[in-house]
Amino acid sequence: MQSLAFLYFARSMQIYPIEAGNFKLDGGAMFGVVPKSLWSRTNPADHNNMIDIAARCMLIEEGNRLILIDTGMGDKQSEKFFGYYFPWGEHSLDASLKKAGFHRDDITDVFMTHLHFDHCGGSVQWNKDRTGYEPAFKNATFWSNEAHWQWATQPNRREKASFLKENILPMEESGRLRFVDGPKRSFSSENDTIDYAENSPLNFGIFFADGHTDKQMIPLLTFQNKTIAFMADLLPTAGHLPLPFVMGYDTRPLLTLPEKEKFLNAAADHHYYLWLEHDAHNPIITVKHTEKGVRLDQTYTFNELFK
Repeated sequence: MQSLAFLYFARSMQIYPIEAGNFKLDGGAMFGVVPKSLWSRTNPADHNNMIDIAARCMLIEEGNRLILIDTGMGDKQSEKFFGYYFPWGEHSLDASLKKAGFHRDDITDVFMTHLHFDHCGGSVQWNKDRTGYEPAFKNATFWSNEAHWQWATQPNRREKASFLKENILPMEESGRLRFVDGPKRSFSSENDTIDYAENSPLNFGIFFADGHTDKQMIPLLTFQNKTIAFMADLLPTAGHLPLPFVMGYDTRPLLTLPEKEKFLNAAADHHYYLWLEHDAHNPIITVKHTEKGVRLDQTYTFNELFK
């Protein structure tokens, strides 16, 4: 059966992991109604019930384009704000870009899976005299989609604290905000069908998911003959593989369930490599079918998988 890997028009490219900074989130919030006695087996909590979280972005080098997928929290919020999230470790977006041989001014495109602060906060920074905000990537086009942009700029009360106007509006004000189109066709796994946009302006497939937030975008691309899915908040960590393990942050958990089921079935059928943005300890995984459903198969670091 044909997989998305064969539908993508492959070009010469390189990809890099960009670690934008680690933090912590409440384990109960991250696993919703699932008891701690279950989720703590894979995601152990500290004395404050907080679990380790990463902001593992992806940089795609393709021809004269450098496409950054998500940007982490950034550093412009107050000390009080960051105090809620317990930053840890030495990672930063600029240091990670430098390690890959680049500077933020080299970035041509910033693709945001969605506009929650921990995914797009690094897209905007203070201006020089700290009187306002400006895009943090001065030469980049910023990509969202129209439905999600409207959702984020006119937020519901439940998500309002995650959609911070200082992270979002300066991109539009810069005149460099663009929208990708919604899904236009579908591909089939052995168990279900997933809608996706095959030909985005950035030359990778996009799966649209509505359970976490409206029209979250999950990029799929082919690299070194492997299909890689950047999972964002559809699958935050490897510990979220069981279908009922849904974040309390999801606005429509009963939509997340079939979305996860469809996507994970396809991932197991076609041996996708799942790039986990928020898993601090399992960067890339594969999955397999079992009697209990789709479960973890293999775990890889970037260097192990792409030598």
